[in-house]
Amino acid sequence: MDFKSSDTIPGPRTEDQLPHTAQAAVKIVIVGGFGVGKTTMVGSVSEIKPLTTEETMTQAGVGVDDNYGSDTKTATTVAMDFGRISITDQLVLYLFGTPGQERFWFLWNGLFEGALGAVVLIDTRRLEVSFDVMGRLEERGVPFVVAVNSFPDAPHYPVEELRTALDLSEDIPIIECDARRRASSRDTLMTLMRFLHSLAMTGALR
Repeated sequence: MDFKSSDTIPGPRTEDQLPHTAQAAVKIVIVGGFGVGKTTMVGSVSEIKPLTTEETMTQAGVGVDDNYGSDTKTATTVAMDFGRISITDQLVLYLFGTPGQERFWFLWNGLFEGALGAVVLIDTRRLEVSFDVMGRLEERGVPFVVAVNSFPDAPHYPVEELRTALDLSEDIPIIECDARRRASSRDTLMTLMRFLHSLAMTGALR
């Protein structure tokens, strides 16, 4: 299609434009295994229409992807999810949700680049998938908090039992959340921001 000089290219929607008061932007990643609720969290809390890269799951993933506990899922993130939330008039968080299936983990390094912190979403029915996730964050030096996503049929464990099972130090926050609820997802992000602030105050934030 040929464009004439009089043609105009539409800009971002008014509701998607960055607030004029914004002075700082922070990159945050939402990570976790397959089906733990990363896309749901980004979608529930984002103040703009989130960008998603979900594709329909096909037979190609049978025998390759570990879908245990998520048998009813029909779509999966193949690149990333993206959203935005203003914490204050001056501070904006850019949210990047990572793909959960292991065959797409090669994309994580790029998504981790420049991230100030991360939320690790876990499903207590599948704690074992969280170890590689947290290990990769530790290797990259990305601070994180752990959020236990609420699933109706998931077992509930005391925080200290989870801390022991996940082999987490006492300083890493573990909280419960419901990724479907905006308020709960926002509170999770606020927990991460408070944690990052505490690290900055002690000089532990790189």
